Amino acid sequence: MILAPHEHVTLETPHGPMRTHVVRPAAPGRYPGLVFYSEIFQITDPIRRTAALLAGHGYVVAMPEVYHEFEPAGTVLAYDQAGSDRGNRWKYEKELASYDADTRAVLDHLKTRPDCTGVLGAVGICLGGHLAFRAAMEPAVRATACFYGTDIHKGTLGKGQHDDSLQRAEQIKGDLLMIWGRQDPHIPLEGRRIVQARLDEVNVRYEWHEVNGAHAFMRDEGARYDPELALLLYRDVLEFLHRTLAHCD
Repeated sequence: MILAPHEHVTLETPHGPMRTHVVRPAAPGRYPGLVFYSEIFQITDPIRRTAALLAGHGYVVAMPEVYHEFEPAGTVLAYDQAGSDRGNRWKYEKELASYDADTRAVLDHLKTRPDCTGVLGAVGICLGGHLAFRAAMEPAVRATACFYGTDIHKGTLGKGQHDDSLQRAEQIKGDLLMIWGRQDPHIPLEGRRIVQARLDEVNVRYEWHEVNGAHAFMRDEGARYDPELALLLYRDVLEFLHRTLAHCD
């Protein structure tokens, strides 16, 4: 599908205004909505391109700036050591409740848009994979795809580094797609098994993909990018979203 021009809206949250980028099909109509959570670097060019790919298959995609409490609207952190250090600093400075409030603000916005059916899903990459995992606990979210979500197995997201994501996993009522790189040092084998065991324990409906890829192998920039794997997995994600969201009303 041809896409409408990239837009942004400012959403009010308990922790201040949050710029949220939106990309959607240009054709008139109503489409399922996706909250799409970025890496720690915010709305970079690779994140924009992934959002465009999702939107082009018939979704309204909303991307919040995850560090709106700390950075001016529109801030993009560089894919370098300084950007990584800054992004990781904010990841552990932000209140866990603020992450969840951001999710609810985006979902509420999507539900009220005239171009959205109100059928909602979530997608996230890296930090965003964890945030999407938490978004899956929201009752309105019917399907969630998480790319190598960091910190889930350690429970270290947010200020104080003591999150409750695995404890709350039983609240996930929609379908879940989990994608991991086996050579990702941030989520080793033991970590992946902790997450999978918890999903089995609470009987979540999930699909599980482990591939031979490093951390950030989906990002179409940098030495770790694996375009062959990315293409295969984007197809899996799109099929998953189409099956779980596109036929809902």
